[in-house]
This record gives sequence, structure tokens and C-alpha cells, in this order.
Amino acid sequence: MTQFQFQKTRQDGKARTGMISTPRGDICTPAFMPVGTAATVKAMMPESVAATGADILLGNTYHLMLRPTAERIHALGGLHKFMNWDKPILTDSGGFQVMSLAGLRKLTEKGVTFQSHIDGSKHELTPERSMEIQRLLGSNIVMCFDECPALPAERDRIAESMRLSMRWAERSREAFGDRPGYALFGIQQGGLEEDFRAESAEALREIGFEGYAIGGLAVGEGQEAMFRCLDFAPDQLPEDKPRYLMGVGKPDDIVGAVKRGVDMMDCVLPSRSGRTGQCFTRHGVVNIKNARHADDPRPLDENCSCPACSNYSRAYLHHVFRSQEMISGMLMTWHNLQYFQDIMQDMRDAIAAGTFAAWEADFHAGRANGDIELL
Repeated sequence: MTQFQFQKTRQDGKARTGMISTPRGDICTPAFMPVGTAATVKAMMPESVAATGADILLGNTYHLMLRPTAERIHALGGLHKFMNWDKPILTDSGGFQVMSLAGLRKLTEKGVTFQSHIDGSKHELTPERSMEIQRLLGSNIVMCFDECPALPAERDRIAESMRLSMRWAERSREAFGDRPGYALFGIQQGGLEEDFRAESAEALREIGFEGYAIGGLAVGEGQEAMFRCLDFAPDQLPEDKPRYLMGVGKPDDIVGAVKRGVDMMDCVLPSRSGRTGQCFTRHGVVNIKNARHADDPRPLDENCSCPACSNYSRAYLHHVFRSQEMISGMLMTWHNLQYFQDIMQDMRDAIAAGTFAAWEADFHAGRANGDIELL
């Protein structure tokens, strides 16, 4: 069996490119992971997601444990078979959703007791239960169970939360056990505080993981603060393991994260924006709902190979969005996912060529020029 391995191939400044090998296939880094919350990337067929260049998807433990349940998915052959995706899958631990979505929750040293947002039923999620759920799902990359406070927060609250997460990380590692070919990622916490981030990174190093995530960002702190944190946080993590920035983000967030040494990212933005008529292009954001697109025969982005840009005009996309036709969300989600994957490929190429700084300058200049409609 292929073991889980990470090999860095090139580095340009702090930006790096490499390969994660898994029994389910290879993941080229830096990698963007589309989010398949409920065993589906909304408005997309799995083969369409693969066609954009995605090597890996993210699934949500919290949502899948509630419906249809991890036990049911396991009985039906595991998450890969269930959702018809044969490439790698990463699952989050469920901790963030418990904190952000569920009402009436109780946090203790043992774990979290909460009420389902679906039917109000009571559930308990602990490091051990999170590992069990993710094992039943069959995900290739498993995340430690952690606790993530919203920012801003007092230093004492951040320290208390981080140290609880480190104790949970140790329990997650023990519960994960020996699973050749599968990977467990530790999650660095500590808010925006450099000393807490360093303490967290050291605790995770001592436990030992196949990869390391930077958690607790993109939770309301703003891009400038996030980048200040990323100026030091990735450097605190092992050089020879993949680094995953959780829940990020907008295209310029992604480019800034890769510039600072991040290898993996995920975000719901491409699909959520596609369903609401917001399309990302090399020249900025196009809001297809605007009336000025009604008679525009041009594609969203003349340099994009997705079906929305290859086969349809802005006028058509405007029409189906205004008419609330399902094809609207399908086409624009496909476009956004293609755009995000194209950015990742462009960055991999630039890092390999040693031209990342020049590529980044062109990327920002193109977006600053605005919508291609204005050129």
C-alpha cells in the first residue's frame, strides 16, 4: 500500500510546491480543496469537480454525523463510494461547526455536548468520537478534534482554549491509532498571539503528526491581521510536513497564504458565490445579477476553459440567474472552482520556475484593473 508521504519539490521565497502521496492518489501542492459539506460540492457532479483539476475534497464531520450518520455511510461502503469520489478526502473534526452552528452547547474537558441544528437532538462529540466518525467515513486525512474561539478574544481565553486543544490533540492521536496509508493532522491554535502559536506548535511537534494545520484564522480577524499571523505561524511548524490553512479563502487570501509557506487550503466561497451570482475572474469579481450584463455577448473570462466561459455568454448567465434556473448555480460554481484551481496551477508553475514574485505582481495588477467589461 502507498504510504502517506509529503515531498517538497521546489521553494521560491517561502512559497513551496510539492506532492502529497496517498493510497487514493497524489495531491499537488499548493492545493485548494473544494468543500463537500454534506457529501456533495453544491451544484456540481463529482466528475465535474475532478475536471477542474481538484485532487482532493473536504467533507464535514459535523454534518455527516448528524445526517445521514457515519454509521450509515460506513455500512454503504464509505464516503468515497457513497459520494462517487475516488480521490483523497479530508474531513474536519466537527469542532468548528459545533462552535459556530449549534445552539445550547456545553464545553468540558471531556468534549462538547450540543443540540443538533436539524432536529434538536442531543449529541456528544469528544476527540475519541471524532476519530471514530472519521474512521467510519474512511477519509484519507483526518483532523484532530479542537476548540476554536471566535476572534477577538482575551489572551486568557485564547490560552485556555489552545491548551485544551493540545490536550485533545494528544487524545486524538491516541484514538487514531496505527492506520497505515491514512494521515492525522494536528491543528495549531493560539489566536493572533505569536507566543501562544509557538507553544501550540511545540506541543504538536512532541505528539507527532503526518501534517499540521493552522486553525483559528478566517474567523473575523480581517486579512491584514491574518497575514501578520501567517508571517510567523507556518514557520513554527515542521518544514517536512504539509501545512494546511483551514477555511481560507478569497483569491488574494490564498495567494498571500501560499506566499507565506502554506500548502493546503479550503473554502466554501467558490460554490457559495457561484450560487449567488458572484464570479471570480482574472480581472476581478463579476456580479452577474447586474443589469449591464443583459446584452453582453462576451464570456465571463476569455481565458477560462470552463463550460460557462466556453459555451455561454454573460447575457445568458444573467438571464438564467434572474430567472432562478438551476443551471445558473451549476455553471457559475463550475467557473469559480475552475478559476481557483487555475490559480493553484499558476502558482505551482511560478514557484517551480522561480518567478513567484513576478506572478504575484501580475495577479494583483490584473485584479486591480477591474472587470474585463471596463477594459
